[in-house]
Amino acid sequence: MKIAFLGLGSMGQPMAHNLLKAGYEIAVWNRSPAAATPLVNDGARLCQRPADIAGSEVVISMLADDAITHDVMIVQGALDSLAAGAVYINMATVSNDLTRKMASYCSEKGIHYIAAPVLGRVDVAAAGNLNILTAGEPDQLRRVQPVFDVLGQKTWHFGDNPEQASTVKLAANFMLATVIESVGESAALVKAHGIEPKDFINMLTSTLFSAPVYKNYGGMIAEERYTPAGFKLTLGLKDVRLAQQAAEEKNVPMPFASVLRDNFIDAIAQGDGNLDWSALANVSARRSGLK
Repeated sequence: MKIAFLGLGSMGQPMAHNLLKAGYEIAVWNRSPAAATPLVNDGARLCQRPADIAGSEVVISMLADDAITHDVMIVQGALDSLAAGAVYINMATVSNDLTRKMASYCSEKGIHYIAAPVLGRVDVAAAGNLNILTAGEPDQLRRVQPVFDVLGQKTWHFGDNPEQASTVKLAANFMLATVIESVGESAALVKAHGIEPKDFINMLTSTLFSAPVYKNYGGMIAEERYTPAGFKLTLGLKDVRLAQQAAEEKNVPMPFASVLRDNFIDAIAQGDGNLDWSALANVSARRSGLK
């Protein structure tokens, strides 16, 4: 199976590397060609343009946002270069609106579109232990399951409509943001009363909240360990906004999302945009006079 991988950022690079190690023939493209060098050195074919992926049977994109995905896949001709019957797997977090547009464009070209956003940070991607959230044509999902088996520990199916997987990912990221916000507020509260956040979070994650998300983000907040960014704060704002858009389409009120949006904007205004999104905790700390 010939695979093209577009987008070799912090997540895309290790994912493409795992496919190479698994023996797949890989073509790679990235806006900054230097990111492709380690993969090319290990046997991947470098594409100078997105349209150079012609001949690929499966195309995977891991691009930052809606605008970049639309530009690379449609404006720069990546999808137009594919033969009918190819599969396009979008593994990034994008809006439901873009998901619908991509599915429609692919259908017109005879290309099968699968939404497959992932849960997991960079270290999880490198270990091939992502959770992959999928939706699309059942026979095409079966066709690419061996690819998912290389990239993740489990593949979750949420329906035949790609938009369903996109919605699940947006809902999951919204919940992660609420965890970060609640831990940040609680850490500020205990610190204001002379209690070390590290001790508080250690107690919480050993009792009531013994779960990876609380342990990982709680530890980062307690230690104020916001670099290097596994997921930038600016991307957190993007995903909260996309969740709000999806909710508005179906008249689903999400009042917490509005609070999160404003706090992300606050953090970015204070210069924290390139920090890990767990730095959202800085907002509560600053408002409490603790920073």
